[in-house]
Amino acid sequence: SRVFAELDLAPSPAPQGRVGSPALPGREVHVSGSAELSARPDRARVSLRLGSRKEAAEAARSSVSRRLQYIAHSARLHGVPEENMTVTEDFSRVENTYQMEAEVCIIFSDFGKMQNVCNLLIEKLGTSVTINPPHFYYTPEAIDTLRRQVCVAAVGNTRRKAQEVCRLFGQMLGKPLLIKEEETKEWGGHIDSHLSHSDDSQTLQERIQNAAAYASCRVFAVFEIKGKENSRNKLI
Repeated sequence: SRVFAELDLAPSPAPQGRVGSPALPGREVHVSGSAELSARPDRARVSLRLGSRKEAAEAARSSVSRRLQYIAHSARLHGVPEENMTVTEDFSRVENTYQMEAEVCIIFSDFGKMQNVCNLLIEKLGTSVTINPPHFYYTPEAIDTLRRQVCVAAVGNTRRKAQEVCRLFGQMLGKPLLIKEEETKEWGGHIDSHLSHSDDSQTLQERIQNAAAYASCRVFAVFEIKGKENSRNKLI
């Protein structure tokens, strides 16, 4: 991040009726600074597919239904709310057989629980269920939090730079007169979307890292200059 500072140290009339080291009119420091932060995704969507083809319609339905019940039961045992699970079913006739297919989408906010559920289903259901790699994304609340955090960090960096400039000239930093957010940028990450173009060979941690969202913020601020540092402040 860059720093731009202007000091107006021209003599000003002494304040009347005040004690201590008040800010003097016309004595300001102008500083611009920035910050950049990243955040991990806060949600993951896992899609599971299963199907059955039987000569009897009821047999096809029953085969898929039993597995759907087991998937839902396993997810609930790991604390997944009912509203975070959606099931889509498709029943059709193929030649002289009946085909039942289903897709289950489960949304996780705890990635550890997600791994436990997926591992359990692979162990118990084997090849009778296909589990697609998780798709990581962000809720709007998570993006808003990242925006606020990077703005606060940029303001903090700018204030520290203003303090350093004042100390260089033996001055004390006063209160802010102006804080202006000049530019905010965001990149990377995935907002809630069903589309994922990640490489299937990636590890879980690689997927999380590649889904990271980044934000930067640049601010401009004007601070009062209170006066010269006393000898005690210089020694601290």
